[in-house]
This record gives sequence, C-alpha cells and structure tokens, in this order.
Amino acid sequence: QLQLVESGGGLVQPGGSLTLSCKASGRALEDYTIGWFRQAPGKGREGVSCITADDGSAYYADSLKGRLAISRDNAKNTLYMQMNSLTPVGTAVYYCAADQSFDVSYAFLVDGYNSWGRGTQVTVSS
Repeated sequence: QLQLVESGGGLVQPGGSLTLSCKASGRALEDYTIGWFRQAPGKGREGVSCITADDGSAYYADSLKGRLAISRDNAKNTLYMQMNSLTPVGTAVYYCAADQSFDVSYAFLVDGYNSWGRGTQVTVSS
C-alpha cells in the first residue's frame, strides 16, 4: 500500500521560496500521478500542481504558473515542489496525493486521487 509523507513546510517571508517534499513508501512513486494540493484556513482543498506517471508531464494551476516547479527523484522515491515568490495567500497546509490513473479533467480535483499524505504547514508572513 502506498503511503505518502510531506515535509519541508515552515515559516517564510513574502517573496521567499520553499521546497516541499513528498516521500513515498510501499510502492514506487513513478507508477503514480502525484498531485499537490493546499488548504487555507476555512477554505476547501485547492489543487496546485501535478506530475503524471507515464511521461512525467507537469501541470500547474493557472494562478501559480511561473512560480512553481514540480520534480520527481525516482531513486529516492520522492517528489518535490519548489515554490517561489510566495505571498501570504500561500499560507496553507500542503498535501501530496497519488493515483494510478490520470485524467487531465481531474488533475486539480480532490476526487482524482485516492491516497493522501497528512500535510505540511506553510506560513508566509513577515
């Protein structure tokens, strides 16, 4: 069974950068489409990026394009998401999620994934 553990969250100043990690165990991460989501206080879970299993294509939410970079290290069974030019809007719990199938229509939807980590807190504040 696939298990996911996020790390790398913390406090960062506006304009700063942070790289989150999603470490997988139990299965090979490269066999899954992996998505990153965030959930701000009082709001729903929002998809921000994903990377497909087959060819490693990356997708980004329109509002965040140019400020995110997702990558995968198969040897370490770990996925990374670098976030640049962070703003206070980016304050949220960030989750990684996995699914063995991929449908671009579900890339940024919670229903598109069936395995979830517990999240890591990111706070953007001066």
